[in-house]
Amino acid sequence: MKIAVVDESAARAAVIEEGLREVGLTDVTVLVERTGLVRRLHELSPDVVLMNLENPGRDVLEESFALSRALSRPIAMFVDQSDERSIAEAVDAGISAYVVDGLRKDRIKPVLELAVRRFNAFARLQNELHEARSALADRRAIDKAKAVLMKRRGIDEPAAYALLRKQAMDSGRRLAEVADALVTAETLLGGEG
Repeated sequence: MKIAVVDESAARAAVIEEGLREVGLTDVTVLVERTGLVRRLHELSPDVVLMNLENPGRDVLEESFALSRALSRPIAMFVDQSDERSIAEAVDAGISAYVVDGLRKDRIKPVLELAVRRFNAFARLQNELHEARSALADRRAIDKAKAVLMKRRGIDEPAAYALLRKQAMDSGRRLAEVADALVTAETLLGGEG
């Protein structure tokens, strides 16, 4: 597992790095400079980002949340103090693990594993949501196209569906693509679509 440790304190970062190595995580890069952080993290392409913010101010937290949105990687964030608003913003920003009350060596590996699992679970849910929305949009397009064919040709729904399906097979395109094309053509030709 390739890990990037982000901590403005080089001494603290060294302790974190040592803790990671003690549990067998050896591919670790420490970043103490926040300038150009998103670019450097993109170049590094870590599997997980571990951020230790100690007592972050509002600006640092907002920057970290923006980083989470930009990276699309599991991020474990350790802070010494927090409030309900910061926790809610961390969750909304996609921070995979937000640990209050600082960082201890014995917590590093379990928190990183949790961050990866939560990130993967969230990514699966997002993918399922995207697929469901896409399927719903396809279904709507197919229903509209069937309605156009039923009206124009005076046929029933099974016959309209069969025509769409045959055209999709003959043209080597998805049924929804054929349906979209038919609805668009109907709209352009002055139909109701």
